[in-house]
Amino acid sequence: MNHSLDPSNPPVCSYEGSDYQSSFWDKGERQYEDTVEEIALKRLLRHGGRLMLELGAGAGRNTPRYGSWERVVLLDYSRTQLLQARERLGDSPRFVYVAADVYKLPFVNGLFDGSTMIRTLHHMAEPELALKSVRRVLAPDALFILEAANKRNIKSILRYVAHRQAWNPFDHTPIEFAELNFDFHPRFIQEILKSAQFSIEKQLSVSHFRVGWLKRHVPLKVLVGLDALLQPTGSFWQYSPSIFTLARAVGDTPTAAEAGFFSCPVCHTALPEEVHNLACPGCGREWPFADGIYDFRVDAGE
Repeated sequence: MNHSLDPSNPPVCSYEGSDYQSSFWDKGERQYEDTVEEIALKRLLRHGGRLMLELGAGAGRNTPRYGSWERVVLLDYSRTQLLQARERLGDSPRFVYVAADVYKLPFVNGLFDGSTMIRTLHHMAEPELALKSVRRVLAPDALFILEAANKRNIKSILRYVAHRQAWNPFDHTPIEFAELNFDFHPRFIQEILKSAQFSIEKQLSVSHFRVGWLKRHVPLKVLVGLDALLQPTGSFWQYSPSIFTLARAVGDTPTAAEAGFFSCPVCHTALPEEVHNLACPGCGREWPFADGIYDFRVDAGE
């Protein structure tokens, strides 16, 4: 599948109208995956901060795990998912709900001192461009936790060796196995993080036993315990389906506009954080605020 016709305007994967939280997580027998991801986050989030940007927040599955942060901005392209997150978490000054495109983040430069992107990068046709967008809104030395789907996992290697899979799991090129669903080689992830001005501090291998038969026949506590033991091997052995990376923003960050919080995703004019529709004085577009959600999707501001 070819998404390279206009790399400056990549396609967006939208979960609008989806019951993803209910069908995949709540009813999809994913307690193992959810639990081992919680363990990984606890290991990497050793301390809190002022302002966290949760990219691909969905229905807020991970948001309660950022309890040591003063405020959390939940960002997702789908208003449906954010409405579910708001229903789950409630209205609080601690949470800001934003519908937006990761490639066109609607925030001033250097605003956040922490960010996470869990189960989101695998929908990015231009992952390096996405990471550069994230780096722009992070302050120097800001924490960034990235989860990436690993193409070089044991299952894909066995399938390749048995000639049941055409693509090579050892090749560094991302593989699009379904439309806007990508797996990445660990080396590729390391390279694009460096290119986007991130320094890698720690990596964890996560979800080693993501196999239906094992989840049905081996007690959850046993699988979770084994995965917890194996996660630290991510520093040198990355063959699990999911890799968690703790990185830091390095280099200079452009100075943010004073009194700014949001930034127009079209003309980049700084906008205040106010609880109503926001009119951009730069280009004249109006960005809606409804149902507790700021909508900065470019189509919404047409």
